[in-house]
This record gives sequence, C-alpha cells and structure tokens, in this order.
Amino acid sequence: MKRKIIAYNFELTEVLEKLDDQFEVQIFDSINPKTDPAFIHALKDVEGIVGLALPVDQELLERAPKLKIVSNNSTGYNNLSIEEMTKRGVMGTNTPGVLEETTADAIFGILIASARRIAELDQFVKSGNWKGHLTTAEYAIDVHQKTLGIIGMGKIGSRIAKRAHLGFDMNILYYNRNRNLEAEEKYNATYSDLDTLLKEADFVCLMTPLTKETENLIGAREFNLMKRSCIFVNGSRGKTVDESALIKALENKEIHAAALDVYQIEPIKMDNPLLQFPNVVTTPHLGSSTFETERKMAELAIENLLAGLTGKRPKNLINPEVLH
Repeated sequence: MKRKIIAYNFELTEVLEKLDDQFEVQIFDSINPKTDPAFIHALKDVEGIVGLALPVDQELLERAPKLKIVSNNSTGYNNLSIEEMTKRGVMGTNTPGVLEETTADAIFGILIASARRIAELDQFVKSGNWKGHLTTAEYAIDVHQKTLGIIGMGKIGSRIAKRAHLGFDMNILYYNRNRNLEAEEKYNATYSDLDTLLKEADFVCLMTPLTKETENLIGAREFNLMKRSCIFVNGSRGKTVDESALIKALENKEIHAAALDVYQIEPIKMDNPLLQFPNVVTTPHLGSSTFETERKMAELAIENLLAGLTGKRPKNLINPEVLH
C-alpha cells in the first residue's frame, strides 16, 4: 500500500507527478481544513503535507498521528505551529532563496504604479475620459531621485534597494534589526532609526516578516510621522499594518497614496474601505506569482517533502532540533 500525502492549495499539480510511484497523493483546494470531512478523514493516515498557507496547529496535528513533515510552498511559515510540531517530531520546511528577485520586481512595480497613477489612469483612458491634453488633475509624481525608506532590509528589501538605487538613482534609508553592510556598500543605503526614516522618506516600503514584534508595526503614530506627500507600500504581511489606521491616514490625507499587495484578511473583503480609494493600488498578494518562480518553489517544496519522507535531512528544515 502506498504511503499517503496531502497536497493543499498546490497550484502546479503537474509537479506532483514525481510522487506517483511511491505515494498516494490527495489534492485539496479551496476547502476549509477545519470542517471539510474528506480532508479530516485523510489526515488519519497522512505522512506528508505539501502546500500553501495551511494552518498547522495542535488540532490538525492531533488528527494526523502519522505525520512526519509539512512542506510549505512559500518562504514564510507563520502558518506553522513550529513549537507544537517539534514536540510531536514533525518536520517543517519552506522554500527560501527562490522568490526574492520576482517579489522585488512586483513590489517596486506597485510603487511605480502608485506614484505614476498607472492603474487609475488606465481606467481614465478605458472610461473614455481622455479627451485631450492632460491637465494637472491627471499629473502624477516622480520616482527617480526621491528617498526610499525600506523597513526590513532582508533579501527582498535588498533587491528593492538595488532597483531603486541603480535604476532610479534613489536615496535609500533603511531600518532593520541589524545593519546590512552589503546594502550600504552596494546601494549607498543609510542605516536609520524608524522615526527618522518615516519622517524623511518619500516612499516607505514595509518588507518585514510577521512576528510578535512586527505585528501592527505601522499604525496611527507612524502614519502621522510620514510626509503628507509620502506613498506607503506594503509587501510584507497584512498584519504588520494597523489597517484601520491606514484607512484613516488616507481619509485625512496624512499620506499621499498607498500600494498594497497584502491585507489583514485575504482575500480582501469587497466592503473593505481600501478598495474605494482611487489613490490606493491593490494587488492580490502576487509577489512571487510568475510561472518561472512558482515552479521553482513547487519543485523545492517537493524536494524537501521527499527528503523528509525518505530518511534524509530536508534542505530547508525550519526546526532541525526535531532530528535530535
């Protein structure tokens, strides 16, 4: 009898074909893992789970006594209760080092889209409102030679800095737990405290991971410190921002505009006031969503899964203490 695997919200199902010889794969997409009877039944015999954004908590682990590994098809892993998994001898893995360039493209892209009002003026043209020469009502703002403040100068933040400095001659301020000497040398980035960055940047780009320390990192106080001409960009996680404070900052014109790829609730609810602002660019958490990058991530997730199920150490093991 083949050993059993669950693939959860795993979009590139053709990558799963390499599992067919050894394992029985059950695919679940867009279901509620807390209540779906077929999913709950499958957990009883599953040894490996691969996929995206499955909440792996105590309840799920209790329903999956044979589980050996959860292979996240993403860089982030805040959906995994790592401490609880480690207690039960369950490995957790992720897919780092694959999506940085692609995500940096996307986040810098929405920054430009916001500054140059690309989405808004696309609708201006399609709605038949372009009647002649543009007036000041349609003018946008420059990106080049402005100051970009990056909160979280990790791998993706560094690549955003590269695009900004080398491509657009921007000045770079950054706030991080530790100094990034490589970014300082290559992109002339200046290490800053958070408040100074917020006060001086023309664009504030949030790129921190979601932790207890970064949850609601940007709220009413922080928006109040920003320039009224500032554009706020969030490419991190939705819960790093107090969304109600962002809405108020936009309503009160405390900031000029925003570009968002992440939200507190995803998919975003249609009654969310953020969708009503013409000066807010909203994209559907598309950071790594290109065919090339998603395939690389999927293949790495399968590689991690197979290693864990065949007695090898996965390349991207999050909780190595589980092996001791």
